[in-house]
Amino acid sequence: MTEKAQILIVEDDLDLSEMLNAYFRVQGYEVLTATWGEDAVRMSQEFPLDLVVLDIRLPDIDGYEVARRLRSNRRTQNVPVIFLTEKRERMDKLTGLELGVVDYITKPFDIQELRLRVRNTLRRAEQTALTNPVTNLSEGPLIDEKLRDMLFQVSNWGVLSIAIDGLDKFRELYGFVAADDVMRAVTLMMNNAIREVGNESDFIGHLGPHEFVIITDNAKLATIRERIEVRIKQSMEYFYPLKDREKARQAMLENRLRLLVSQVVEKDGNFETVDSLKEAIVKSRVVK
Repeated sequence: MTEKAQILIVEDDLDLSEMLNAYFRVQGYEVLTATWGEDAVRMSQEFPLDLVVLDIRLPDIDGYEVARRLRSNRRTQNVPVIFLTEKRERMDKLTGLELGVVDYITKPFDIQELRLRVRNTLRRAEQTALTNPVTNLSEGPLIDEKLRDMLFQVSNWGVLSIAIDGLDKFRELYGFVAADDVMRAVTLMMNNAIREVGNESDFIGHLGPHEFVIITDNAKLATIRERIEVRIKQSMEYFYPLKDREKARQAMLENRLRLLVSQVVEKDGNFETVDSLKEAIVKSRVVK
C-alpha cells in the first residue's frame, strides 16, 4: 500500500490496547483505539478505516453488535473485521462468520500470528478494493493501467465516459438501494450495448464512483455512444421509485439526475500521460 493503512483496535483491556497500539504503529500502520463499542461505531463514521480488530466482550454493546452496525452502514459495510476474543465456542465463531467477520483469533494469542493475520487481511482487502462493490467493474489503479496500455499499445482507440450527475442527492432522497439500482441498471445497459454493437475486446470500468469509462476503437465509438444514451434517457424516469413517478417527471424537468457524456479519440491530441487523457475527458463533457 502506498499510504499507511488505518486500523481501529476496539479493546477494553487498556494494557492490551496500548500494547497493540504501540506494536502496530511500529509496523507502519496508523492506529486508532476505542474501549467502548459505541465509540467504535462513532469513530468508524469519522475516519476512513482499512481494518477493525474487535474484541467481543465490551463494557456497553458487544462486538457482535458493533459488527452488525458496521455491516449495515454503507460507509463501513466492506471494512474487514478480525474478532479478538477469549471465547472458544463454535456458535460464537459461527455468529462472527454470519456477520462477515474475516478472521477470528482467541486470547491469549501470539502477537506475530496476529501481525500476519492483519497483514494478509489488508492485502486481500486491497485486491478487493480494485473492483467496485456495486457494479463489479474495475476501478482505481486498474483503470489507470488499462488507459496507459491503450495509449502506448493501441491505435485508433476511442474512450467514452458516462457520468451520472446528481446521484448523491438522489441517494439522500431515495436511499442507497435505489441509487445502487441505478448504477447496476446503467452497467447492464452499457454491457448490452457493447455486446450488440461493440467488440469482444472492449472494456468497461469506473473513472469515478458515478462515472463509467468504455475503451473501444474509434470506428465503434459513435454507435456505442448513441445506443447507451438512448437507452439511459428512455429509462431515466424508471430509476425513481414507482410511488414517486410523478415526482420523478418533475425531477427530470429540474435535471436532478443528469447524464454527462464525453468522448476522446486518438486523433484529438498527443496524449503522453493518463492524466492528460483524463483532463481531455473532463473538458469534453456535455449534458445529455
